[in-house]
Amino acid sequence: MADIKASFEAAVAASKNLNERPDNSTLLQIYALYKQATAGDVEGKRPGFTDMVGRAKFDAWAEVKGTGKDDAMQRYIDLIESLKG
Repeated sequence: MADIKASFEAAVAASKNLNERPDNSTLLQIYALYKQATAGDVEGKRPGFTDMVGRAKFDAWAEVKGTGKDDAMQRYIDLIESLKG
């Protein structure tokens, strides 16, 4: 458990220093996996249609609902590693 948490924290740090900015769908995936790993399943109401960014983030997070924290951490790590190029 400690190893995956350390790897996750390293991936979070690495995500801030990527060579290229990922596309929006990849950014949403990064956000969703991070939130799932750190906060668990999405809760609350979906933002209204005037908050398009909030809605996109909510929807992306909702797509990974039910994913365990360790699994979300590993998927986040794998995604960041694939973007390091």
